[in-house]
Amino acid sequence: MPHFEIHVNDVDAAKTFYSGLFGWEFAAAPMGEDMQYHMIMGSGFTAPDQADGQSLTGGMFKRMDASPSPGGPIRGGTMTFEVADCDERYAWALANGGAEALPPTDMPGIGRFAYVEDGQGNVVGMIAPALGE
Repeated sequence: MPHFEIHVNDVDAAKTFYSGLFGWEFAAAPMGEDMQYHMIMGSGFTAPDQADGQSLTGGMFKRMDASPSPGGPIRGGTMTFEVADCDERYAWALANGGAEALPPTDMPGIGRFAYVEDGQGNVVGMIAPALGE
């Protein structure tokens, strides 16, 4: 997966949520003003001008249509990101505008994972790999 995008209704609120949850930073993309397109930066991401097809870039922009209903079926794929402490990040998400999608669960040999709704109609996952993996 070299690039992903997150569709949101409130760009500023979503930037605040994902900055707090994963420590991401955002930069307005040139020529993306009409869409409120922002590139995602942070640990694990490559600067867009240095992307080589093997690295990860991400973007966030204003949704072009209505949001999926909270608690409704997932539309599209889910993205799962590695975290150090799944329970702590899950609790942070719920305390900061997120909603439960799947509480932290152990998957033997894989790690501890969870899903939250981001308050923008998206579901995002997090996983803390099993020790020694």
